[in-house]
Amino acid sequence: MVKKENLDKTSAWPFVEAKKLLRERKISIEKKGKISLQTGYGPSGLPHIGTFGEVARTSMMVNALNQLTDLPTEIITFSDDMDGLRKVPENVPKKELLEKNLHKPLTKVPDPFNKYDSFGEHNNEMLKNFLDNFNFEYQFKSSTSLYKSGFFNSSLQVILKNYDRIMEIILPTLGKERQKTYCPFLPICPDSGQVLEIPVKTINKEESKIVFDNNGKELETSILDGNCKLQWKVDWAMRWYALDIDFEMYGKDLIESAILSKKIINLIGKSSPSGFAYELFLDEKGEKISKSKGNGITIDQWLEYASPESLSLYMFQNPKRAKKLYKEIVPKAVDEYLDFIEKAKTQNELQLLMNPVWHVHNSEVPKEGMIMSFSMLLNLVETSNADNKKLLWKFVKKYKTDIIEKDHPIFDNLIGYAIKYFNDFIKLQKKYKKPDSTEKLALNALVETLDKCDDEMSPEEIQTLIYSTGKENGYSENLRDWFKLIYEVVFGDENGPRMGFFISFFGVKETKDLILNKIK
Repeated sequence: MVKKENLDKTSAWPFVEAKKLLRERKISIEKKGKISLQTGYGPSGLPHIGTFGEVARTSMMVNALNQLTDLPTEIITFSDDMDGLRKVPENVPKKELLEKNLHKPLTKVPDPFNKYDSFGEHNNEMLKNFLDNFNFEYQFKSSTSLYKSGFFNSSLQVILKNYDRIMEIILPTLGKERQKTYCPFLPICPDSGQVLEIPVKTINKEESKIVFDNNGKELETSILDGNCKLQWKVDWAMRWYALDIDFEMYGKDLIESAILSKKIINLIGKSSPSGFAYELFLDEKGEKISKSKGNGITIDQWLEYASPESLSLYMFQNPKRAKKLYKEIVPKAVDEYLDFIEKAKTQNELQLLMNPVWHVHNSEVPKEGMIMSFSMLLNLVETSNADNKKLLWKFVKKYKTDIIEKDHPIFDNLIGYAIKYFNDFIKLQKKYKKPDSTEKLALNALVETLDKCDDEMSPEEIQTLIYSTGKENGYSENLRDWFKLIYEVVFGDENGPRMGFFISFFGVKETKDLILNKIK
C-alpha cells in the first residue's frame, strides 16, 4: 500500500475525486459497506470512444479508492436500452428498417446487423465486448431488464407518490408548450409498441396506474413491470435511488440534467451521488463526437494503431479540458505514454502517484526500457522500407545488438502499430520537397559532413556537426528552417526526429545514401 502521507499530498485527480466521494458519501457508504460507482450508456448508436473514456476514468477512481479504503467497490455500467429510438444513426446499415421502428424501445427495434434480437442488444454486446477487451471490472445492467423484472417497481411508486413535487422541479425548465404535455412517465403504446410522450388525464397512486390522453383516446396503464419508463432526468434520479449509487461522472453537456436529477433524488429521500463533470470529446473539426454520426476516431481504429494503455493515458490527462480525438493525435499520445514510463524509473512514491502510467497500469508501472519514440519508429519504417515486424526487428537489432525481443513486449507491439499507422495513414499524406539549387548545395554539404562521421560517434556529436553545417550554409539565423528542409526532403514532413539520434541508429552510410537518393 502507498504511504498515508503521500496519499494525503497527491493532487492527481482520481485521488482528489475519491477523497471527495468518501467525504460526501461517508454515512451512506458506511451503512451499506461498499462503494457503488455508475457509468451510463445510451445504446441508440454504436459505442464510441467517449463511453470507453467514462469507464476508464471511473476505473482509475476505483484504483485510487482501493488505496484509500478497504471497503469493496463496484462499477455498474448501465444501458438505457428501454429508451425510444429517436433518430436513425448515420453509421449503420438498413436505415429504412430503423426508420420503420422509430420511437420503439431500443430492445424492440430489429437489429440491422442481423446478429441479435434487437438493435439495443447488439449495441449492448458491442459495449460489453470492448470493455472486456480492456479487462475492466464492471457489472452490466439493462434498463429493459430492470424495468420489466419489477426491480424498479418500488422506486417507480416513490416517483409516483412525489409526482406533484417532481413536476414543480421539472416544469420551470421547460418551454410553455412542452409544459402542457410533459409527464415524467412515458407509457409503452400497446398498439404501436412506441414510447409515447403524451399528457396525463388522471393518476391513481394507490393502484400505481395512470390514464393518459393518447390523441383524444384514453390510455390506462400501470407504471410497473415495464409498462412505462421515465423521462431522462427523472429516470437518472430514480436509477441513483434504486441502485444506491455513490458516484457518477458525466459530460459537461449533462450538468443541467444532473442538477435537476440531484434535486429529485433529494426530494424522494436519498442524498445525491458525488459527481464529476468532464469536458467533451471532439472530432478534428471541433464538433462533439456523436454515436449517431460516428465522427472522430473509433476505439477499433485507435487500437489498430496504438496500445490500449496509450488510449487510457489520453483519457487520464486533463479530463476537464475538451479533447480532440482523431488519427493524427495517436503518435503524440503513444510517445507521451512511453515518456511517462521512462520517467517512472527514477520517481519517488509521491511523484509516481502524479504519473499517469501509475493510474493507467493500476499502480503496476512497466519496467521496460525505451528503445525509441513512436514518431522515430515511424520514420524508421519509412526509411528502412520494412513492411513486417520481423524485418524491422532485424533492422533494429543490427544497430542495437544487445536487445532481446522478449524483454521488450511494449516495443514489439509498437513495431506492428508503426507499420500499420505508416502504411494506412502517413504514407498517403507524404509530400516530399524538391530542393532548389541552393538547398541542394546545403544538403550536399551535410553529406560531406557525414563523410567525417562514423557509427561509433554519439548522437550528440553528430547533432552538433549538423548544427554547424546548417550555420555554414545559409541557416545561421534560423536553424529551424535548416531542420525543416532536411525533414521535408528526407521524410516528406515539416517535422521529424532528432537527427543525431536518428543517424546514430539508422547508420551514417545509410543516412548519406538516403539523402543523396532524395536529392536526386
